[in-house]
Amino acid sequence: MTAGDAGAPSIEGEALQTGPAGGVARRLAAAGAWLEERLDRERDQLAPWLPVGLGLGVAAWFALPGEGHWTAFLLIALASVLLPLAVAADTRAGRALAIFALAAAIGCLNIWAKSERVAAPRLERERMAEFDALVEAVQELPAEQKVRMMLRPAEGSGLPPRVRVNVAEKDRPEGLEPGASVHLRAWLMPPAPAAVPGAYDFARAAWFQGLGASGKALGAVAVTAPAKAQGWRARIADWRQRLANHVRARLAGSEGGVAAALATGDQGGISEEDAEAMRRSGLAHLLSVSGLHLTAVVGAVMLLTLKLLALSPALALRFRLVVIAAGAGALAGIAYTLLTGSEVPTVRACIAALLILAGIAIGREALTLRLVAVGALVILLLWPESLPGPSFQLSFAAITAIVVLHDHPRIHALLARRDEGWPQKVGRGLLALVLTGIAVEAALAPIALFHFHRTGLYGAFANIVAIPLTTFIIMPIEALALFFDLFGAGAPFWWLAGQALGFLLWLARTAAEAPGAVVLSPAIPAAAFGLMVAGGIWICLWRTGWRRWGLVPVALGAAWALSARPPDLLVTGDGRHLALRTADGELAILRGRAGDYVRDLFSEASALEEELLEIEQLPDAACTEDFCAAPMMKDGTVWRLLATRSDRLVEFAPLTRACRSADIVVSDRRLPSTCVPRWLKADRALLAKTGGLAVTLGPTPRVETVSDQVGRHPWRWVEAPPRPAFRPRAKGKEERPPARSPI
Repeated sequence: MTAGDAGAPSIEGEALQTGPAGGVARRLAAAGAWLEERLDRERDQLAPWLPVGLGLGVAAWFALPGEGHWTAFLLIALASVLLPLAVAADTRAGRALAIFALAAAIGCLNIWAKSERVAAPRLERERMAEFDALVEAVQELPAEQKVRMMLRPAEGSGLPPRVRVNVAEKDRPEGLEPGASVHLRAWLMPPAPAAVPGAYDFARAAWFQGLGASGKALGAVAVTAPAKAQGWRARIADWRQRLANHVRARLAGSEGGVAAALATGDQGGISEEDAEAMRRSGLAHLLSVSGLHLTAVVGAVMLLTLKLLALSPALALRFRLVVIAAGAGALAGIAYTLLTGSEVPTVRACIAALLILAGIAIGREALTLRLVAVGALVILLLWPESLPGPSFQLSFAAITAIVVLHDHPRIHALLARRDEGWPQKVGRGLLALVLTGIAVEAALAPIALFHFHRTGLYGAFANIVAIPLTTFIIMPIEALALFFDLFGAGAPFWWLAGQALGFLLWLARTAAEAPGAVVLSPAIPAAAFGLMVAGGIWICLWRTGWRRWGLVPVALGAAWALSARPPDLLVTGDGRHLALRTADGELAILRGRAGDYVRDLFSEASALEEELLEIEQLPDAACTEDFCAAPMMKDGTVWRLLATRSDRLVEFAPLTRACRSADIVVSDRRLPSTCVPRWLKADRALLAKTGGLAVTLGPTPRVETVSDQVGRHPWRWVEAPPRPAFRPRAKGKEERPPARSPI
């Protein structure tokens, strides 16, 4: 190369810049620049993603089956921390990704460590026990005519260190209160896992509560020693129970139950019919003390303090009354949180309220997504086990939807206060309530469908009346009634509160009974729910146009959820109860004497509200006192079901022949090895390993088990066995089973 060529690019350099590698490099550089520009515009929105990363780690621990998968997640998260720092540490995207991944790793480690920290012995099998115990807490359940005790059995009893026992109201002794010593006989059982896939998992909740057994007292309970000096937690719990009893003594029925729930969070006095009406109408959130109630208490105390102090010109001139009022509101909020049991929604609301009051005191903006994020961060660090529960999800989804809606520039401009007549102000206020209600219902619907398999359609409109009624009428009147009870003059206020609460319950019943008031859904796949949640978070936490990309996972998750089919056969973990879906889409159960809990369980899992049939009522079924046989038609194939429904011994030879002619055999007892059905034998031996079953039939039948959902988490009972092998049957119409005994 000559001197004149020194500044000219070489042929090889030109090839690198114009060849395929150069094109990829330019595209990567352009994408990086675009991402940097986007994140620079969204820099104020990056902080709220910190609790999302923390929650991702917690959710991964609950979703993944065992230690190997949790370790793999942690390694991937740590790699995601180091790689961006090594490649793009000087970019906003690299630092944001590294911090997000680090938060995910911390979240997974935090919940894993807590699950080990709270580990406590559990009862291995059902048993009757007679023992002495110390009463930790007492919860009144007047609607069910029973009392729930949290007990610490005496050493040497052979029982777990913490058990929960229900006592019939008629067997309740005098002096049963926290700190007392009792002697009782009780039927105890281990914390029950989910009865069928997708149902409520009490064993998981009990694990993090340190609860090793639950059951009911057999006969009267004897108080052997009166209550001793209690710790501050026990004293607060005792005050809460006394206050709830006082409120229910002033107001009878569900009105008193709702009033007690507003004052203390105790919902035990609300009848099941009225509680169901509140759920169906979308008003159940009023029963759980959360942001609405705490805001009303804090706001009322702050306003009252400010007005009273302002009566003194000397105080008004010498002190910042707003700061003093904010301090009084903060103390009231903390006291109300402790009094109502410090549940997750209340703690979240209290943290947010304290931050808002601090902002007011220093002259900053009151409510932002950052405050919501701080509340979520505190909850996930201290109580990470609350993440998979509906309380946490509903609470944060609602407050986030409200903040995002009112933070939108167009909505903010539409609802902003202005100089106008009172009709326009009232109309604008009603519009704000309607828009807020619709936004909240849209945010809560997927969560309600995932956890409860149902959601209300008229909640947004019922809340237009219910929320102002509760906030500005019922709670202030109840507060006045409690205050004047100190002087024995609260009766008129209790009467007014009863009338307002009666109207609230009437509104709930009316909305619940309206045509099409409830949308039902079978169990939604966890992955579909995760897509909807991820899309919703993306939409809520960004401000620029790329927030619309969150609609894609929301739509995919919704389509997946809508395509989910209800199972054709449900079997509880004990094998005593099953429900099959008929060709007409109805549900038939094995035992006609099954209680409301079992019937509701099957109805929710199958997305049906109709009255359940009994298998022996089906025209093609053949039942005796010991067995039931019934065919199930699916996609042109007939599946034969055989189920036991007694514990009496039967002859082996007929049982063997009946098993061979059946595709699926279900029993709550261990069946002999000679019982070999064509496909699935779900007897006591199998169900003890798998838990409840959800069977979907068709060309590729599928069996979901409770143990699949539990995995190897510490509250599991045993590991799951291999899935049963499927033996395909010839399609076509088969002859009906004879209308006689199946055996």
